[in-house]
Amino acid sequence: MSYCHHGVDRTWVDNAVRLIEADSQRSADTHLLRYPLPESWNIQLYLKDESTHISGSLKHRLARSLFLYALCNGWVHENTTIVEASSGSTAVSEAYFANLLGLDFVAVMPASTSPQKIALIEAHGGRCHFVQRPPDMYTEAARVAAETGGHFMDQFTHAERATDWRGNNNIAESIFTQLELEAHPVPEWVVVGAGTGGTSATIGRYIRYRRHATCLAVVDPENSAFYGGYETADAGYQTGMPSRIEGIGRPRVEPSFVGQVIDRMVQVPDAASIAACRHVSDVLGRRVGGSTGTNAWGAFGLIAEMLRRGRTGSVVTLICDGGDRYAGTYFNDEWVAAQALDLAAPAAALEQFAATGDWPN
Repeated sequence: MSYCHHGVDRTWVDNAVRLIEADSQRSADTHLLRYPLPESWNIQLYLKDESTHISGSLKHRLARSLFLYALCNGWVHENTTIVEASSGSTAVSEAYFANLLGLDFVAVMPASTSPQKIALIEAHGGRCHFVQRPPDMYTEAARVAAETGGHFMDQFTHAERATDWRGNNNIAESIFTQLELEAHPVPEWVVVGAGTGGTSATIGRYIRYRRHATCLAVVDPENSAFYGGYETADAGYQTGMPSRIEGIGRPRVEPSFVGQVIDRMVQVPDAASIAACRHVSDVLGRRVGGSTGTNAWGAFGLIAEMLRRGRTGSVVTLICDGGDRYAGTYFNDEWVAAQALDLAAPAAALEQFAATGDWPN
């Protein structure tokens, strides 16, 4: 057994940290894929494929960091119920780690959450607790945690501080290590979306810490508050509107969003995100999610800008998760029509870009 000098038994926590670290040790790094662009452009686009994590998305990294942060802060112990406000990939990944440690997990989510996401959470042993109004998720998650004597993970507050942004095989260090033997090992741009803001904070800080000349672009979908908060420098900016692009976009600027490390923000229409996720899926021969489409739309626009300026180099973005989770939405023409989205114009723009490098103004 493991005791401190005052006789406090830390055996369970020590073993929990070991289990998470062992799980990471058994996992290979995610691939950095080359996206096909014309050789004559002398610009490379790389996709960091986060869909290959065992829980299926970029949020696997966040969940691992949140669990280690909570354990090492003394917030989680044996028999602690883990509670999170999430209807998406974070809940799936946190359910995976809770199951690994033998802890109960409750995801607080809107009643409108898709059956596919609910099934993924339940497959990892999690339980889903529903609210009628999405803004009520936070207060209800805190209430459920208090009622059960559990711990509210609160991804939107802790994401930017739970990850070691200096390195320790975080996503930024992984990207730059994997690029070392490439033609342009220091990218012109890294392009990511913001859900909690944790990924953009980690990458932006790492770029500065390592003194790279890389710029960070954050893409934001319709209805999200991050773009408006960035443009106005208002940390309290709100739209009150939900995002149709799962995993990114928020109705309010979240505490983990660090706008000062971002070099440019790009607003992406939802029709463009969905057209791009379909386009990239066709090119890769497998489905990617909607937030990957948002990333790709932003990356393509920056590449077109580089071409206009006669610049060469590399651009990196993320495959956040696989598209099979969205068979009933982004890849369903009836759902797209019901959302009053017209994909024709952005689909044509994507074809034009692939052929010529031109981009709509």
